[in-house]
Amino acid sequence: MGMRVITLGTAGGPQWWAGPERGRRAGIATAVEVDDAFYLVDAGLGAGRQIMMAELELARLHGVFLTHLHSDHVVDLPAILLFGSVALTSLGRRIPIVGPGDRGMLPPVTPRAVTPPTPVAPAQPTPGTTAMFRHLVEAYATDINDRVLNALRPSPEELFAPSDIAIPDGIGYHPNENPYPDMSPFPVFEDERVRVTATLVAHAPLTPAFGFRFDSEHGSVTISGDTSPCDNVVRLADGSDLLLHEAIDFDWVAARYHGHSAGFGAASVDHHRSAHSSVREAISIAERADVRTLAIHHLVPGAKAADEWRAAGAGSRPRFLVPDDLDVLDIGGKAQ
Repeated sequence: MGMRVITLGTAGGPQWWAGPERGRRAGIATAVEVDDAFYLVDAGLGAGRQIMMAELELARLHGVFLTHLHSDHVVDLPAILLFGSVALTSLGRRIPIVGPGDRGMLPPVTPRAVTPPTPVAPAQPTPGTTAMFRHLVEAYATDINDRVLNALRPSPEELFAPSDIAIPDGIGYHPNENPYPDMSPFPVFEDERVRVTATLVAHAPLTPAFGFRFDSEHGSVTISGDTSPCDNVVRLADGSDLLLHEAIDFDWVAARYHGHSAGFGAASVDHHRSAHSSVREAISIAERADVRTLAIHHLVPGAKAADEWRAAGAGSRPRFLVPDDLDVLDIGGKAQ
């Protein structure tokens, strides 16, 4: 079968988007297919439904990879866990869920704040992937126990194996002071089909935040995660057949928050500009990494017309794509 990418969801942001293309793009989620298996990167709004629409059998899922734990990247993870427990009765293995660990400390309060906000969940304010998984199982215990005890279904704990990515020692990482030091990509997963490497990316204050690269005998795919322009992404994507990179319209950001209170509006603009990339910036990263094809996704705003995104990418040296949801991007093997 070779290797291909299915763009399950291509919109970014924790919003229900309004605009000319509203409803056309689900939340960010990407399937990387290698031969008879697929690997899910992020589980944004509607990811479970999009897996169904792409006719991907959940029994073929061999790994879930979370770039970071913002809600628009994980909001459909409960659906994967719970509906998966109903769909899968005897898998004979546990599906890895690979993602960031506990941040270890709260992010700094924005200097725009007049009064410091009060954080939630003081007992564990920055849980990582394994803790989030445990909390989700506990939150849905009524549903899970009913099905386990009465219908003899497997629990998510029998079907999924969460793990936190260990950041390499000695690179100078600190969640507040140095959240994305220059580093080489490092391995986080390998099976008989694919090798997955990762790097820290520039999405502070949310950290750890990762980009992932999938290498198989058929080719290579890099997924940037959410990031501002970052040398680590260039190193990760070096020579990739396909780079999927996030993109944001900063003119929309300025218009969206114009007229809001000075604190909220300015802080929101600050965040977007420090933690995301424009189309032109994504193209620059792709050119520096010498990738064959650049596809932009995690589009913000999520209801902007595709032709406008394409116009912003005019003149790109790598082949430039603005995929719709459920598009198939062939990497190796049978053409689609």
